[in-house]
Amino acid sequence: MAAHIGHRLRKGATSGVVMAAAVAALAASQAPEAIPPAADNTGGDRAIGAGETVPPTGDHSATGDTPYYLDLPPLNSPKQPGISTGLPIVAGPAEAGIPASVYSAYKRAELSIRSTDPGCNLPWQLLAGIGKVESGQANGGRVDADGTASPAILGPALNGNGFANITDTDGGAYDGDKVHDRAVGPMQFIPSTWAIWGQDANSDGKKDPNNVYDAAQAAGAYLCANNRNLALKADLDAAILSYNHSREYLNTVLSWVAYYERGTHQVPDGTGVLPVGRGDGGRGDRPFTPLPTVPTTPTPSPKPVTPTPKPSETRPGTAKPPTVPTKPPVTPPVTPPSVPPAARVAQLAVVANQKLTATTGSAFTGAPRVAALDAAGKPVAGVKVRFEITGTTDTRFAAGGTTATVTTGATGLASSPALRAGDKTGSFTVRATVVGRTLTAADFAATVTERQADTLTRVDGDALSATTGTSFTQQVQVKATDKGALAPGVLVTAVIVASKTDSAAATEGPSFKGADGAPVRTLTLRTGTNGLLTFASGDLLAGAKAGAFFLRLTAPGGGTTYVDLTVTAAATPDPGATPEPTPTGSGTPESTPTPGSSASASSSASPSSSPSA
Repeated sequence: MAAHIGHRLRKGATSGVVMAAAVAALAASQAPEAIPPAADNTGGDRAIGAGETVPPTGDHSATGDTPYYLDLPPLNSPKQPGISTGLPIVAGPAEAGIPASVYSAYKRAELSIRSTDPGCNLPWQLLAGIGKVESGQANGGRVDADGTASPAILGPALNGNGFANITDTDGGAYDGDKVHDRAVGPMQFIPSTWAIWGQDANSDGKKDPNNVYDAAQAAGAYLCANNRNLALKADLDAAILSYNHSREYLNTVLSWVAYYERGTHQVPDGTGVLPVGRGDGGRGDRPFTPLPTVPTTPTPSPKPVTPTPKPSETRPGTAKPPTVPTKPPVTPPVTPPSVPPAARVAQLAVVANQKLTATTGSAFTGAPRVAALDAAGKPVAGVKVRFEITGTTDTRFAAGGTTATVTTGATGLASSPALRAGDKTGSFTVRATVVGRTLTAADFAATVTERQADTLTRVDGDALSATTGTSFTQQVQVKATDKGALAPGVLVTAVIVASKTDSAAATEGPSFKGADGAPVRTLTLRTGTNGLLTFASGDLLAGAKAGAFFLRLTAPGGGTTYVDLTVTAAATPDPGATPEPTPTGSGTPESTPTPGSSASASSSASPSSSPSA
């Protein structure tokens, strides 16, 4: 058997016998689970009989059931099972090579969809198999630096002439045809399908079906629709058939998937193997020359009817005698994939509170709000929107985190949880994004400023005084208000100065108790929930220098007050004074001073204790 089979069938015009035999032979050696064509060719590429029309199945598939390449992989594997490959750009079996940008697009789409829909179990080899069959891996990787096919890849006009009849739906925006639609790009999406499933996977602001990154991501999302698990054979087959209603298409894609699973390698862009031909003779409406028929010689037999060989007995190079179907083929209905809400979103628009402000320790007055809109500007419900606090800040959402996910309601709106500022001032951003999409984010600017107090008033007016070397025993309590209301959480700066005109702290005199015992003359404190700031008895030390000092208190917003501090020198004994001798007598005990004596005259306890004349 030849090592490579490169035939191509024309959609609806050439018998599938030769291709069916090739698929059956290939399936026996390398694709054991491929589904052979049905005996009546239901859902396959059957020749159109007299009086028949092509079923309009294109409206329910990604490609419009346009022609595809039926080249099959070589029968010999590119690598032995169990041998891994790091996929460097190296030489190897030509058919196993995938252009570097195309391979990158398949891998990125697999990783993206596995993160947003892990239950789908999308393998990149499935995207590669479809990409091979639909466009020969973007015409052998002929893409520019951004991954856009150059030239653009277009299928034939879907005018009902051998294909589905699909009237133009995009005004020629994607396919340049304002009369009929055409399949577009490496994954051959028809415009009406792309309008629903189109993606911007390379984040260039455009959903381009001719871009291999956008197309691979869209194909992956389409295949995973309807909660499919592609690890299950039934779901895998259903996904491929939803892409193109053909059993031969299913078998061809599965053959390439199995081939790529056994190993592949990257090749430089533009050097991939080009497919031999397509059912329309190539891209667009170029003339098509049908495959030559192979004449057969009837086998002599005494019976008047030549038996028809079974599909498993057919060999390449022989043609199956034509049979007349007893009834027209019936294409099984395929349920169009449901579109996930996130896939319908074209824009995340800011609705309210784009600029947010709050003071330290308080709640923001508004919350970020966005609207999820589709391409027509209509709201999309059920979209998961992720809000994230970014930047250097200790602001948090109500639950204490920096991220929160909210689902849009029937009006397409989503608001973040309430925001509460911490003690850190400054600016930061709250960013809203659609979960699982790479749309432009909606940003909200937020700023936290200090709480303010325009007035600071001492509550108790007792004078503060102390002698050197001691501490002030009086309590100091100050009330902060702003516009007449108590101002809790206000940052108050306390400085001990030698004069009300001094801007700097005093270098001697009273001080606060420092943690290490050293004198501290500047402190920063916050008012309590009642707006009060209290210095308890003993919090202020008098120091060693006598004199008049001041405790200056200031707050953001202009609140200022002064507290007078008076320090007097402690009394010291006269070093030159000589104590009187104690009178003694012979045999007489030491006498005790009596009132009116010179000893009692030095005490201030008795006002009449002055000495006599």
